[in-house]
This record gives sequence, structure tokens and C-alpha cells, in this order.
Amino acid sequence: MTPLPSTRPCEARLLEMVFPDHTNHLGTLFGGQALAWMDKAAFIAASRYARRTVVTARSEQVDFKLPIRQGQLVETVARVVATGNSSMQVEVELVAEDLLSGERELCTRGRFVMIALDARGRPAAVPALPPAAAQGGGA
Repeated sequence: MTPLPSTRPCEARLLEMVFPDHTNHLGTLFGGQALAWMDKAAFIAASRYARRTVVTARSEQVDFKLPIRQGQLVETVARVVATGNSSMQVEVELVAEDLLSGERELCTRGRFVMIALDARGRPAAVPALPPAAAQGGGA
């Protein structure tokens, strides 16, 4: 087996189908479900980047631009875009896709702040983000 490059992944992508139990009475995705998927993707992106246990410290400026409908595929894309001493800022987008037409639309965007923890549950250092990754060129 050939080893993969040892760069730190800065991005995570998850796919979910919107089923009836994910929707409100209008047949659109519950906001709370959207936030849960976004937080999960932010957690995965930050954990992979830091290679540490992480927790959510804050969600910021979540904009619900378009409704996501039952039966659509949702791609959740999370990218680590900035780091502090123990914190990572993760931008997350929800893109809805119609499975029959292939049409895709950015529906929701937000930012999450994740904190890396050591074995005792205290904030732990994270590596600085490479300049290329901070500009959207992450793995």
C-alpha cells in the first residue's frame, strides 16, 4: 500500500438525504437538523486537522438562504479557514442537489468555532493553518 501525503486535511464533506423525519410541516429541512449536520461536519474537519478531540465553542452567522426540500440530497462542506492557539474557525456550507436534474444550490452557510482539547479536557495547541489553506486551497 502506498502511503498518502502527510498534509493535514482542512476539509470534510458529508452527504445526507432529506427524508420526511428531517422536515417540518412545509416539507422543508428543519433548521435544527441543518445545524446538527453543519456542526457534525465542522467537528470532523476540525478533528482531522488538529488530530485532537474537539468541541464546539460557538456557531456564528448562520444564514439560511434557500429552503432544502424533502427528497433532495444535501452535501455539507466544512473547511478549516483560520486557527488560533487552540481554536479553529470552520466555514460550513449546505448545498442542496436535485437527484433527477443534478441542479445544485447553496442553501445555508455558517461559521463554527471549534476548540482542541488535551487528554484532561483543557484547551490544547493546534498547528497554524498553511497560507494556501486559509485562501481555500486546503486538502
